[in-house]
Amino acid sequence: MTPDPLYAAVLVNYNAGAELERALRSISDELAGHPWEAVVVDNASTDGSSAAVEAFAANVRLMSNSANVGFARGVNQGLAATNAPFVLIMNPDCRLMAGAIAALRAVLDAHPPCAIAGPRILNPDGTVQGSARGDPDMLTGLFGRTTLLRRIVPFLPIARRNVVVDEAIRSGQASIVVDWLSGACMLARRDALDAVKGFDERFFLYWEDADVCRRLRGRGYHVRYVPGATAIHRVGQSSRTARASAIRAFHESAYLYYATHVAPAPLSPKRAIARAILHTRCWVQLVAAALR
Repeated sequence: MTPDPLYAAVLVNYNAGAELERALRSISDELAGHPWEAVVVDNASTDGSSAAVEAFAANVRLMSNSANVGFARGVNQGLAATNAPFVLIMNPDCRLMAGAIAALRAVLDAHPPCAIAGPRILNPDGTVQGSARGDPDMLTGLFGRTTLLRRIVPFLPIARRNVVVDEAIRSGQASIVVDWLSGACMLARRDALDAVKGFDERFFLYWEDADVCRRLRGRGYHVRYVPGATAIHRVGQSSRTARASAIRAFHESAYLYYATHVAPAPLSPKRAIARAILHTRCWVQLVAAALR
């Protein structure tokens, strides 16, 4: 009798090209010797990338959507199609380095209230991507992970709060509690995700990871950054084919997060300020993208 899967992997694919095959290969290598299953939810890709699933047919299934339904809904589809108690949620343009799953699982086992463990995510050039972060607020747009101000003054407390860097674990701890982790790669307890009904499908793309971590914390769980586990993330492989749409989605989701968690009162003046700032930022980025 085939044992029930211990791990499930869910990847939402949209035109990830050759990266999807690399992602699945890294998962297969990491979970060799363990019962596992995976679902690739393909959001109407047009580049043929979903064909990579065929090479992993023993463990991986393909779910094909007729339209791009977004990341959060795609993850929820994958969750509903699997049963394993530990769920790896990973972007198709991300790949695991040796020992990543074991290190993440060890932290979940050591800390029962921990709902999600996330690795140290690196760019392909080896620089740290900044995948562990503080709760977004009005200043995140100025001091967030990719902003100019954070690059100029990374030592300021506001910049260090927004992105937890490796100096934060100088004490030698195997993991640290953080506000939220990037959805590019995370290992989660299924029962914890079930407790918050999975990802919020109002988020089409971006910020759904911050939202789910915040809702989990509201239910008494916490999330942990695990620098001893490593993944490589080639940012933007999927969004490169729809850059303008991705920029709009980022800012729409940022406002949704802000209105949901920071300024929940419908008539809060903070909402109007946030809307104006995000609208301007979105316009600037769209113009810059068009000129490239």
